Amino acid sequence: MLRKTTYFLILILSTLMVACSSGDESAAVYENMNFSPDNGGITLPDGFQAVVVTESIGSARQMTVDEDGDIYVALSNDHNGNGIAALRDTDGDGVADTTAYFGDYTGTGIALHNGYLYFAPDTAIVRYSMEGVDLVPTSEPEMVVTGFPDQGSHAAKPITFDGGGDLYVNIGAPSNACQEESRTAGSPGMKPCPQLEWQGSVWQFNSNSTGQTLQEDGYKYATGYRNAVALEWNSGAENLYLVQHGRDQLNTLWPEHYDSLDNAELPAEEFFKVDDGDNFGWPYTYYDQRRGERMMNPEYGGDGETPYVGDDFEDPIQAFPGHWAPNDLIFYHGDQFPQEYYGGAFIAFHGSWNRAPLPQAGYRVTFTPFNGTEVSGEYQTFANGFAGEGVIRSPGQAEHRPMGLAEGTDGSVYIVDSRVGKIWRIFYTGSQ
Repeated sequence: MLRKTTYFLILILSTLMVACSSGDESAAVYENMNFSPDNGGITLPDGFQAVVVTESIGSARQMTVDEDGDIYVALSNDHNGNGIAALRDTDGDGVADTTAYFGDYTGTGIALHNGYLYFAPDTAIVRYSMEGVDLVPTSEPEMVVTGFPDQGSHAAKPITFDGGGDLYVNIGAPSNACQEESRTAGSPGMKPCPQLEWQGSVWQFNSNSTGQTLQEDGYKYATGYRNAVALEWNSGAENLYLVQHGRDQLNTLWPEHYDSLDNAELPAEEFFKVDDGDNFGWPYTYYDQRRGERMMNPEYGGDGETPYVGDDFEDPIQAFPGHWAPNDLIFYHGDQFPQEYYGGAFIAFHGSWNRAPLPQAGYRVTFTPFNGTEVSGEYQTFANGFAGEGVIRSPGQAEHRPMGLAEGTDGSVYIVDSRVGKIWRIFYTGSQ
């Protein structure tokens, strides 16, 4: 590990903090960073600047950053047979000088934990030992969990860890609203929804054990959501959180109750605080952010006007516009950004396809302030402009789509896009 130790010392010196203050002034200025004159084509709040770490590594999903600043990115399509990209900045300017690829699997979830790099293909969790590793692990991966359903939709397996030895995994529901005939106009929903036996749920496993299976070793921690690619343990609050993808096609499946504008705006993308045993109401209900109410889904007797009555389902702690597609979530625990960001949540919205006749939306990173475990204010757009100029009518027209987030040990925030794998690294400098 000599190289990593030496590199870490060089990085500290090369990113010397020459100014530090509180309030609205600069928190830190990193002199050696190669900041992009236009922030790499995105817009940021006043006082923030971006380094473009790399222009392209491929079809990126989520990412993680080690204590030395090396970046590991999951890929959805393999690069010459490999499913993970590893990047290194050797001279401390923020730009990656080395990119290497490894791993036999593609997937979404990726995280460093207790000396291992955990990686999540769609049907398993594996881990690579990082002991003695320079950049790319050379040992074969160990199987941590197998037995996940092989499903065509909502198969991504984001992962997160608590401080007590537990691993949490999303298993998305493989449908829109658990209809008897999937995505068929007028088809009723199945009740109870059989998919909730294994899917539409967060499962908990022992992070220190290998050879586990979903059926024998999994514990269903919470249930009743459609899909949650944005899943994160908040170490500052000692609690799990997720942001779910809401259902689609209200107007095409139930035109007697919803028009195209209803469908463009509904249902909300829901941000949940997740406690053991929680149920969030899918597929029986959805949340209408315009009314501020949980509503019955039309597959289960709803008509767009009928609220859910009862206390079996949790309400969101915050509701976002429909079809923004939340794909990652992190809680900020650094001190590089101003104090008002501490403890708050950054969410990457990938953008979606189901907002016609309105333009597509999302394609941004938002920030939500927190006070302990609870939201303490309205969300704000933190980073925008990823999709490029002009009106976006389909995801294919977007130049970039925010997909993954990570926080470095220095408090900078990384954003990766899924279209080409461009990575931005954000600092607060106090000036533009």
